[in-house]
Amino acid sequence: MSTTVDMQALGEKIERHSAFIDDIYSELDKIIVGQRYMIDRLLIGLLADGHVLLEGVPGLAKTLTVSSLATVISTKFQRIQFTPDLLPADLIGTLIYNQKEMKFTVKKGPIFSNIVLADEINRSPAKVQSALLESMQERQVTIGEETFKLEAPFLVLATQNPVEQEGTYNLPEAQVDRFMLKLKIGYPSKSEELEIMRRMAKTGKKTELNAVVTPEQILDARKVINEIYVDEKVERYIVDLIFATRNPADYNLPELGDLISFGASPRASINMNLASRAHAFMQHRAYVTPEDVRTITLDILRHRIIPTFEAEAEDITSEDIIKKILSNVQVP
Repeated sequence: MSTTVDMQALGEKIERHSAFIDDIYSELDKIIVGQRYMIDRLLIGLLADGHVLLEGVPGLAKTLTVSSLATVISTKFQRIQFTPDLLPADLIGTLIYNQKEMKFTVKKGPIFSNIVLADEINRSPAKVQSALLESMQERQVTIGEETFKLEAPFLVLATQNPVEQEGTYNLPEAQVDRFMLKLKIGYPSKSEELEIMRRMAKTGKKTELNAVVTPEQILDARKVINEIYVDEKVERYIVDLIFATRNPADYNLPELGDLISFGASPRASINMNLASRAHAFMQHRAYVTPEDVRTITLDILRHRIIPTFEAEAEDITSEDIIKKILSNVQVP
């Protein structure tokens, strides 16, 4: 009986704290047409304190969506265009010598923001990528001998252009693993394209968005998400999905053994649990269902499963492997 009361009280708490999700959607609808999948996953990253990698051709409103999200949650936003000549100091900041006072002062870089859009992250050299990824992991930046904590919420949203490979530096697998989600952004439907054209094919002032959430509400929501109930069967389901990427033969998938070089790391199970809770929170639910897990599995594992040369030769992608695992691992 106490469990029922607890779940009821938790349900009311979730309902109360998650009310702002609907406000965010309705505000973003003023300017963003479609792209619900992208908005959903960006909110999951924000609520679960995980960074997001977006892959898609130019012109799909990735930058607009990210900057609009920063506006509606009333946070500081910085867009950094990554180029081959970018230096770590351009990102994190540097020491500047003040001749009048005869001492060095810190000039902070654009990384000191709440939401950072790293545009075309694969265009920058390894040193810049590692400087960004260190900030993502440690939530702090060291300039000279001083270490500065980054203000919460801190979220890095990085974009990759899959079309051009010339002059790009692919992110190493170990660094890509630090992103909670990797999204593949597709083209809008015909009706969405028509609506986009009608709204955006105008000169002059664009629609302005209002802030409907405070950063404090986001931080409070993160605490509440920790309380969302995950049944042991759902936890075991998450672990089974991860282990199926490492030992597919144990899950009646021996044919995947020659297609996977490396399975998902323990970061995947942690992130899957967190993202599932965030997804349940967005549905105003106090508990996680297997469907929550299945909804975000592709985005959690897409960049964490490394296919073999044999898989690539047969045009089998990590997504094909994940779909096979989802259809074979028993759902509780």
